[in-house]
Amino acid sequence: MLQTGSGSGLSVLVLQMAAIGLVFYFLILRPSGQARKRHAELLTKLKKGDEVMTSGGIIGRVREIKEIEADGLKEVRVTVESGTATVVVERSRIVRVGNSAAAAGPAA
Repeated sequence: MLQTGSGSGLSVLVLQMAAIGLVFYFLILRPSGQARKRHAELLTKLKKGDEVMTSGGIIGRVREIKEIEADGLKEVRVTVESGTATVVVERSRIVRVGNSAAAAGPAA
């Protein structure tokens, strides 16, 4: 009888661990994968004239998109005009594309 009780306890533990694994997958792993996919799609649709925001907080318009090979690796660099300044950033450093005023809502 002792062995029967410990065997059912082990199966309950395995079921609990499986349930925790499923919750972890659906609440953490799957949404981050979907967000990564959306961001990659956003970057592939990037074109000249789009208003963008970089990970450093610079907001400006895309002036030029260039593919450069550096040290055997291909990189896509984007030239962003912000006011009178021009900044060159890697395409992966762009976090938002679109009109920032429209995304933030109307000014009060």
